[in-house]
Amino acid sequence: MQELTRQKNKVELYNELKQKIEDTILLWELAMEEEDLSQEEEIKQTIKELENRFDQLELEILLSGPYDRNNAIITLHSGAGGTESQDWVQMLYRMYVRWAERHKYKVETLDLLPGEEAGIKSVTFSVVGDNAYGYAKCEKGVHRLVRISPFDASGRRHTSFASVDVIPEVNEDMEITIDPEDLKVDTYRSGGAGGQHENKTDSAVRITHLPTGIVVQCQSERSQIQNKAHCMRILQAKLLELKRKQQENELMEIRGELTDIAWGNQIRSYVFHPYNMV
Repeated sequence: MQELTRQKNKVELYNELKQKIEDTILLWELAMEEEDLSQEEEIKQTIKELENRFDQLELEILLSGPYDRNNAIITLHSGAGGTESQDWVQMLYRMYVRWAERHKYKVETLDLLPGEEAGIKSVTFSVVGDNAYGYAKCEKGVHRLVRISPFDASGRRHTSFASVDVIPEVNEDMEITIDPEDLKVDTYRSGGAGGQHENKTDSAVRITHLPTGIVVQCQSERSQIQNKAHCMRILQAKLLELKRKQQENELMEIRGELTDIAWGNQIRSYVFHPYNMV
């Protein structure tokens, strides 16, 4: 349904832009025929809006990574600087929330640890919407703030650090589809104390999942059908766990190497004294 909605939005956007271009061309042609200069500002404004929208679409087309469409999970941690850096984390958090709201993304705070005096020690929140991770992933790294500290009675300049970690939210499909052709099913006589039925028929089942080499077996039930059903449930659980581990490894590769939240590792500096520059 999400993919269907995404494709519908693309078609609707195409039709909307096409109609707006045609209307603008028609308005320009009428104004030229009638030599009506009063329409000039309206046409200029419409063309400017269309240019901005096409620039944005061009950027969205570039977001073609495997996870760029996904929601983003952003974590902020305070670093060197004490209360000052915790206040810096709160400012960054507010900045990202306002950015998300302007892009009509939904923000959900998942975890927040406030500072002792002011600010935030750490916060984790999700940004939900198309291409949220694609836009936010370039923020990953250490962010440095230079300003006159409001927490310093002497009014001295302080440098604070905060780390930003951005990972994609992976939608895990809880139902594992197993192709019967990928299975090798063996039956054998179950072991145990024996009895009227047990040990006399091939009721035990061993299933091998050929693509992964996972082997599961069950002999607890008297019926071969029941034992096979148990094996399939165990196999599904094992494949789900394997899938989860693979996703965790992929996320670790995306996250990359963690660095100290201090000097020499910042990706961006926000300077408010003695000059203003980001």
